[in-house]
Amino acid sequence: MLTSQTLLYFIYVLAAASVILAAEAFYVSYSKGRSRAGAINRRLKRLAEEAPAEMTLQGLLRERGLTTSGDYAFGVVWLNRLYTQSGITGNPMTFVAIFFLAGLILALLLSVLARVAALPALLSFVIVAFILPLLYLRRARNKRIMKFAKQLPDALDMIVRSLRAGHPISVAVGLVAREMPDPLGTEFGIVSDEITFGLSMEQAARKLSERVGFEGLQLLSVSLSIQSRTGGNLTEILANLSKVLRERQKLKLKIRALSAEGRFSAWVISLFPIVMFLILAVVAPSYYGKVWGNPVIFPVFTIFGCWALLGDFIMYRMINFDY
Repeated sequence: MLTSQTLLYFIYVLAAASVILAAEAFYVSYSKGRSRAGAINRRLKRLAEEAPAEMTLQGLLRERGLTTSGDYAFGVVWLNRLYTQSGITGNPMTFVAIFFLAGLILALLLSVLARVAALPALLSFVIVAFILPLLYLRRARNKRIMKFAKQLPDALDMIVRSLRAGHPISVAVGLVAREMPDPLGTEFGIVSDEITFGLSMEQAARKLSERVGFEGLQLLSVSLSIQSRTGGNLTEILANLSKVLRERQKLKLKIRALSAEGRFSAWVISLFPIVMFLILAVVAPSYYGKVWGNPVIFPVFTIFGCWALLGDFIMYRMINFDY
């Protein structure tokens, strides 16, 4: 028969075991959350959610506006390509709906509350609903390609080291997918998964080039295609390609440094008339007198605006070089 002292010790042991188990459960859940949060790219975070690899691949493709086979999902190919290469994730229809509703709300506010004429309200709707998302996608694509271009030489060096260590190309690509952050990590992870599920390295590289839009990947795709058909030292090919891409990146930075003064001058020349007009409109609203009521003012401003845009285009072409 248990004494009260023995029963008290037993209760203490149960309490201590409960505390230990609770601390262990808390640590496991915390470390699991840390491992998910510490994943260096989006694909690894999706895989950390314990979803099957095939479902993860299909989800990554669908949120980029692609089908489960990696092809463009809707008929307007150039728009689908722009959305995919921008790297924006989510439902493409949701992206379109946000800008469309924003443009519609702005047009209604201008026409109902501000009593603006129908033509300016319609113009604001067209700008916000159609032109603004295209500019946003182009800017996102350019920023993503620049970031990808900086990462690609390091990724190729990692593949070269893995090949020299005796690993096959699929294992080397999988290593890059685990070790590199986005955007390159997820893109090479998709390549690794596509190879696992039946695509050849040549086909996966071609789809990668279409998804990213970086011309250096076209060189990679051509190199892999030639090597697979004619043979050759793949390690040497990729090492030389990495060197070429680094030299091109250095040349691009040098050109950007040499053209910095021209770009700054172009911004000043372009923005100076607009800034002065706004300053005069705030400081001295009556500076222009009754000139706004003249019927010639709108055609004149239209002509001057087109002329200024033509000058901006010429300056843009002067400070952007093909190399």
